[in-house]
Amino acid sequence: MAKYFDVHPVDPQPRAIDQIVTLLRDDALIAYPTDSCYALGARLDSHSATQRIRDIRHLGDKHHFTLVCADFAQLGQLVKIDNAAFRAIKASTPGSYTFILPATSEVPRRLAHPKKKTVGVRIPDHAVTQAILRALGEPLLSSTLLLPGEDEPMTQGWEIKEALDHQVDAVVDSGDCGTEPTTVVDFSSGAAEVVRVGAGDPSRFE
Repeated sequence: MAKYFDVHPVDPQPRAIDQIVTLLRDDALIAYPTDSCYALGARLDSHSATQRIRDIRHLGDKHHFTLVCADFAQLGQLVKIDNAAFRAIKASTPGSYTFILPATSEVPRRLAHPKKKTVGVRIPDHAVTQAILRALGEPLLSSTLLLPGEDEPMTQGWEIKEALDHQVDAVVDSGDCGTEPTTVVDFSSGAAEVVRVGAGDPSRFE
């Protein structure tokens, strides 16, 4: 059964964050809130979590996983960014955006797109997510918690625990989470291309 953590959305309890991070370091898969909607998260080097996310969401090998970062310094180690992309991304983070960029050698090969060698990265504007990332000291492998056949992600922690009690190791609940996933902007060809309109304002990239 999944452990359940009730975490304050603005002032996360350090003890709860430490317990969540201990689980992540022990190869756990968690459901956690972000500034757009709930997501599934694990450490980048967790081989089992990658497959577990694919199984839960029925994803193929072309799916872009997202690497969730605490700050721009962390993000810059994972992707190659030219000056134009740097300025645009810097101006809109933290926020509800995912950026697709060429992966660096720091990214495990299994997480990058098999042909394009790209990966999604983001810096969320959410106190609980940021607290987890800072305590963990590394990015999270992440994917929107959208179950097969559903049009919208689940928004309540208890609802997620009921549905995925035997498929995830922990559920982090910090109140109602939105239903809109991030706005996805693809910079892999050089120019910004909005490939999914979501919670982030797409107009700054059009």
